[in-house]
Amino acid sequence: MTIRAWVRMPSGKRLDLLNPTPFDWDDADLALGLARTYRWGGHSAWPLPLSVAQHSICVMLLRRAASDVPLAPVVELRELLHDAEEGLLGFDAVSPLKPFLGEGFKALTQRLEQMVFLRYGLPAWTPAEHAKHKQADRLAAASEAVHVVGWKEEEVWNTLKIRAAVLEEDPLAERYRCRPWEPWPPVVAAERFLIELDHLTQRIDAGDVHD
Repeated sequence: MTIRAWVRMPSGKRLDLLNPTPFDWDDADLALGLARTYRWGGHSAWPLPLSVAQHSICVMLLRRAASDVPLAPVVELRELLHDAEEGLLGFDAVSPLKPFLGEGFKALTQRLEQMVFLRYGLPAWTPAEHAKHKQADRLAAASEAVHVVGWKEEEVWNTLKIRAAVLEEDPLAERYRCRPWEPWPPVVAAERFLIELDHLTQRIDAGDVHD
């Protein structure tokens, strides 16, 4: 008997986590899934935890700001969707825990990631592009650790082993006129993520290759 791991999406679509296809969710499903999936094990110094949706927008903005040249929409979209498989799975494992989850879990997340790349037409990471992405991702993580979770700056390096500076200014605050570093409610995170996703996919569909 074939083993299935069905997830029913809010849209009514069904996703088999063990055998996914690119057609098993719509954009709103993904946005809501990421808005309801939390970083840092769900722990937060604020009333709400930080969603993967909010983190993903932050990483995209940091990657944009660090670039000497305008990024193509598909590059920004890849940044926005860099953790998209977590929204489909509904789980963001704390990084040091991942090796203990085994090769089966690694293969599952890789299949989901492949379906995301296929659905949205994302190019594979080159080593140079992935290094730039990781710089933005680590910068976001170090800053979240202090401003969202409550770690001290020296603990970011010495305890968490995140080799990145800690930002004082929240990249999201100016864009959304929100309180710096405060996690958004899921409905807000989903709406803002979906707007960013729609904007980038529309530009790609229109043939826009520059920011």
